Amino acid sequence: MKRWISLTGLSSAILALVFCSNKPVSGDEPLLKRLMITLNGQHYAPKTINDDFSLLAFENTLENLDGSKQFFTQQDIQKLKPFEKQIDDQINAGRFDFFDSAWNTLMYRLDQIEPWIVEPLKTPLNYSIEGNFEVSQENKNYALNVSGLKDYWTRWTRYQVVDRLYRKQKQQADLKKSKDTAGNVKIVPFDTLELKARNETKTFVENWFKRWRKMDRQDKISFYSNTIAEIYDPHTNYFPPADKENFDISMTGKLEGIGATLSERDGYVKVERIVPGSASYKQGDLKAGDLILKVAQGEEEPVDVVDMKLDDAIQLIRGKKGTEVRLTVKKPDGVIKVIPIIREVVVIEETYARSALINHKGKRYGVIQLPSFYADFSSRGRGRNSAGDVRLEIEKLKNEKVDGIVLDLRNNGGGSLADAIEMSGLFIASGPIVQVKDSEGNINAANDFNPTTLYDGPLVVMTNAYSASASEILAAALQDYKRAVILGSKSTFGKGTVQTMVGLNGGRTEVFPRGFGDLKVTIQKFYRINGGTTQLKGVEPDVVVPDIYDGVERGEKEMDYHLAYDEIPSAGYKSYETKAYREAIKSGQKWIKSHKYFDLVEDRAEQIEKIRKGMVYSLNLEAYSRQQEALEKNDEKFRKFEYKRAFDTVYALKRDLQEVQNDSIKTIQRSAWPKPYLKDATLDAALEVLDCWSK
Repeated sequence: MKRWISLTGLSSAILALVFCSNKPVSGDEPLLKRLMITLNGQHYAPKTINDDFSLLAFENTLENLDGSKQFFTQQDIQKLKPFEKQIDDQINAGRFDFFDSAWNTLMYRLDQIEPWIVEPLKTPLNYSIEGNFEVSQENKNYALNVSGLKDYWTRWTRYQVVDRLYRKQKQQADLKKSKDTAGNVKIVPFDTLELKARNETKTFVENWFKRWRKMDRQDKISFYSNTIAEIYDPHTNYFPPADKENFDISMTGKLEGIGATLSERDGYVKVERIVPGSASYKQGDLKAGDLILKVAQGEEEPVDVVDMKLDDAIQLIRGKKGTEVRLTVKKPDGVIKVIPIIREVVVIEETYARSALINHKGKRYGVIQLPSFYADFSSRGRGRNSAGDVRLEIEKLKNEKVDGIVLDLRNNGGGSLADAIEMSGLFIASGPIVQVKDSEGNINAANDFNPTTLYDGPLVVMTNAYSASASEILAAALQDYKRAVILGSKSTFGKGTVQTMVGLNGGRTEVFPRGFGDLKVTIQKFYRINGGTTQLKGVEPDVVVPDIYDGVERGEKEMDYHLAYDEIPSAGYKSYETKAYREAIKSGQKWIKSHKYFDLVEDRAEQIEKIRKGMVYSLNLEAYSRQQEALEKNDEKFRKFEYKRAFDTVYALKRDLQEVQNDSIKTIQRSAWPKPYLKDATLDAALEVLDCWSK
């Protein structure tokens, strides 16, 4: 398929930084040096490595290690203070003196704190004593000394147990009230519930601290490298090889492996889910709930993965398609079994664009759900991409003769810039889509040159506070052209920057035997065709839909080290605005204001804002219970409101179901995925807009 896209000025998005030496070295210094060369050579806003930079590195390292200020004391910080203006010199020398000192201090505190938590949990607590615990960490200071630190953790532990115990008591009380289970509820004694609450807290803490302690030297160096990279901007990140593989999976929606979702539970690798159609699914023996004990590559000696870091275990399980992995697993009934699986390409269907049909007031509409702007850059244009898939979904909906389309970009964090540009072009004849500015101030427009329009009917784009980057490019372009009505929460995320992956390959050390990985680095800022930018501001919708988290500040502006908002001249473009378009916006706004449900949402948003500002809870079980009951009572109106959808039904396309008619699991999946839309008030509002527009 040809791409009618001009990427003039975007060629710098394809970068490579190659170092020729493949000779292993023992130290970690080369990574940090290469990282800094790349950052200051490629970043949109390079920085001078001096004492001011050193202060930022000092602050950000402590923030990343202990942002909630619950491990370090003020005395610890004072001992680390001499490093404040030395870090720039250490970076230039490739040394980690400061980070190693901070890390060792953290490990010392973990060893000290854990007994303060675990020992008191061995016996029942006194739930009648008074005291409070402030959950919010805003404006929190480091404990003055060890005594203050111990006091904090004593109250933290009690809060965790009280909360768990309250939840268990409430769950039992709710069961007793339930008509369905009346007379059949087994009453669990308070002592048993209390013991469970203590044990769960103990397990939670042990696993939490164990994850910190499991970090090896590569993890620590990667952690610190990211701390340095973040100072340039929130979206400049270092990816060691394993993390880069995970990033590629998120971008392509596929990987080579067995097709199982794994988690770490009490030192074991637990199977959470089997991907339908995957190698594990076809082999049939591996099931959700199994614990993986050992991993072998074919006939080789198996490797014990109990207490191994989850990422390391996953690396052993993944592998090239056609190769065999043998898993020694423990079944829920205790049976130990060796399961041989031939790895295949695993396709994660839910990461791809998909569409459904909606019946509404005698009309038929289509909804396209797009989770991300995915693309397979490694396939040289032959792989699956989001623009091509959305094109296909539009063609399907056109064949169904829909009266309008809703494009759902909620929670879509972005991805491929090229796909956002191409996708925008599906809805306009031709013209600029986005403008980009590089570090030298050069401004270029990326255009859609295809003179044809795939779909020119009524269009609504749904967004929320987590629609970011490429989602904002598409939403902004269609809004500027007056080609789509943007509908959603008061603003999108506010990310107006472009990143590229720069390889740090070529060097190998004992710590990084697979090479140094990659750096995702910000190289440009993008701007709307009207000259504004989505940076910090986001895309403000034409029809604002109240959100229960409207009182909570979210998005780019809440992130440290973000780039500034600015504007550039607008690009020349032609508006598609019509009277029907304007009336559709008014109709949507009026419908939102007249709907009781959204009044409740606004009330709930105010409550949540107040709760977040005063998150201080009693450590007395009875008083805590009264606090929680009061909070739940405030929420009662919202929870008990019986929402009635405006449309008749939503259902999968017959064509999609016919493709998997011989696979019962996939048939169920494709039939079920649209069902959450049945309780989606934002979709209701979108349909009201389309209904007015399509008259």
